[in-house]
Amino acid sequence: MKTVVIISAGGMGRRMGGKIPKQYLSLAGMPILVHTLRGFQNSPFVDEIFLVVPEADIGVVQRDMVVRYDFSKVSLVIAGGNERQDSVNNALRRLRDEHEIILVHDGVRPFVTGALIEQAVAGAKAFGAVAVGMPVRDTVKALDPAGWVVKTVQREGLWLTQTPQAFRREVILSANEKAEADGFYGTDDASLVERMGIPVRIIPGDADNIKVTTPQDLALGEMIFRRRGE
Repeated sequence: MKTVVIISAGGMGRRMGGKIPKQYLSLAGMPILVHTLRGFQNSPFVDEIFLVVPEADIGVVQRDMVVRYDFSKVSLVIAGGNERQDSVNNALRRLRDEHEIILVHDGVRPFVTGALIEQAVAGAKAFGAVAVGMPVRDTVKALDPAGWVVKTVQREGLWLTQTPQAFRREVILSANEKAEADGFYGTDDASLVERMGIPVRIIPGDADNIKVTTPQDLALGEMIFRRRGE
């Protein structure tokens, strides 16, 4: 049985500004997506990678990233959909019977570690569905539509979720099929599982495991690389 990771890199990166989608922007001298792919390529706990990109970019990504950097675990480069959930669904439809554990990861989270991948895979095998995350440390305020504070939310038990999120095959397939049938779009893959009444286990993530979506994130990413000496 195999473990496959679906890397969702189909976005256009509007919050980043400019004409280049964020997954292709340079970070420490290479595209962000290359760093992300390298983390899973180097993991002994991942057998295959399904890479989802904008349809017009498939040929370029295959040539300039998959072939150039010898990402041998990338078995599919496929087109994304209108929304991230649609992109993940496109990849889920390509699963084979031998795929047992399914990871889903953001293409613009380039700092995923081997240890985190290992823990996510182990968690999915043990619990069926896991998400990685970090506990909320700042004070959280709930606001009304006009911007006035309604209340201060108790932060105990609140976590900020990251990726990878990992699932047993039957769990993620049934959750996505139900969401598609209902026309429901969640904020992450775990939310689709939650609405099925299936428990999702949170495991500790990594503060460096940032999602690069703004110019400030890109600058922070450069700092992380320098600190790590990579």
